[in-house]
Amino acid sequence: MTRIAIAGAGGRMGQALVGAVTDHPRASLGAASERAGSALVGEMLATGGEPVRVVADIAEVVDDFDVLIDFTRPEATVAHAALCRARGKRLVVGTTGLGAEQEAELRTASGHVPVVFAPNMSVGVNLTFRLVELAARVLGDSVDIEILEAHHRHKVDAPSGTALRLGRIVADTLGRDLETDAVYGREGRTGARERRTIGFATVRAGDIVGEHTTLFAAEGERVEITHRASSRITFASGAVRAAVWLNDQPPGLYDMQDVLGLR
Repeated sequence: MTRIAIAGAGGRMGQALVGAVTDHPRASLGAASERAGSALVGEMLATGGEPVRVVADIAEVVDDFDVLIDFTRPEATVAHAALCRARGKRLVVGTTGLGAEQEAELRTASGHVPVVFAPNMSVGVNLTFRLVELAARVLGDSVDIEILEAHHRHKVDAPSGTALRLGRIVADTLGRDLETDAVYGREGRTGARERRTIGFATVRAGDIVGEHTTLFAAEGERVEITHRASSRITFASGAVRAAVWLNDQPPGLYDMQDVLGLR
């Protein structure tokens, strides 16, 4: 049985993660945290087994879990990575919006403990990654490629981590540089579209859980590869699957392609 800790257990994603851990036959909730000042700190979470007390600092209960799942904010994730590295705990990270230096901290931690870091833990999204790679390889430079994504009004980063991952897959497959070839929105007289560019369009509205479309458009036809999430449970279930999978892995930096055997 894998003992799992949930960082940010009171948030929308945190609540889904608690439910997914409770439902998994090979996982149990060992610990949970929330930010200092949250009304949830000190409360007991019902888990189907022994109730778990929510703490403000996951370091207080580090002996109660094997794997930490973190879908919080970049600053908190970096601190949690340092804790896991120091205490030999495995780590699953779904936090988006990390900068280059913050991602480097995850790589450093992965030299000591196994880490799964993925912008999207959904099984369906990770299958979509492979389909987009195939489409880019087949259609190549004969199409215009645009990535459209939509999320709820509370999401704080844009484009989403998943959209950026889709862009990187396209760029890597076609030998392009996403740093120079990406176009994030268009306004005014932009001139004709350059074939090499990879366009991104972002929507933030209401309670949209997550939608991503990669559009390959040629003269006379287009191919659209779309994933739509209707519930956060798809991300939570994938994260718990990754946490259980980590039990048998050596130190290293992994993603959901590794977890699902898609490499």
